[in-house]
Amino acid sequence: MSRIGKLPIAVPSGVTITIDDDNLVTVKGPKGTLSQKVNKDIEVKQENGVLSVNRPSDSKPHKSMHGLYRALIANMVKGVTTGFSKTLLMEGVGYRATAEGKKLTLAVGYSHPVVFEAPQDVSFETPAANRIIVHGIDKQVVGAIAADIREVRKPEPYLGKGIRYEDEHIRRKEGKAGKK
Repeated sequence: MSRIGKLPIAVPSGVTITIDDDNLVTVKGPKGTLSQKVNKDIEVKQENGVLSVNRPSDSKPHKSMHGLYRALIANMVKGVTTGFSKTLLMEGVGYRATAEGKKLTLAVGYSHPVVFEAPQDVSFETPAANRIIVHGIDKQVVGAIAADIREVRKPEPYLGKGIRYEDEHIRRKEGKAGKK
């Protein structure tokens, strides 16, 4: 049995989950609504405020989908209740970010500013000029946008300049050896 797939998902108060005949799971909560199409072989049941995901057999495809769909549904429940966030740090002289409404503007050493538009249910926050926080209810979208922002100016290994995740460690290289 899948260690992740067999775990029940607790449904907090204020969250409603609907499962239609086509195996479309819709989660509504205080922060928004998310939907996920589940494979027809995987069974999703809701009983007494607990959601369970079951598979029909121990075949390889069913085993792999079991934990996947349980994790996706659990992330949807967490997203509509508390949400997700990723923090990015900018290092470099003159590197700064500003968030204005649904737009994030980056100045990272190019001749022009780089502008990001936030999709629906995603917001940007810049508590400091070199710190970016991406908030949203969909874990996949938040991670993808944070990766796109990081891609603008990846951290380089010599000086550490660039945009990196808050918990990311950059392995630093030694520069050229001088003459003796």
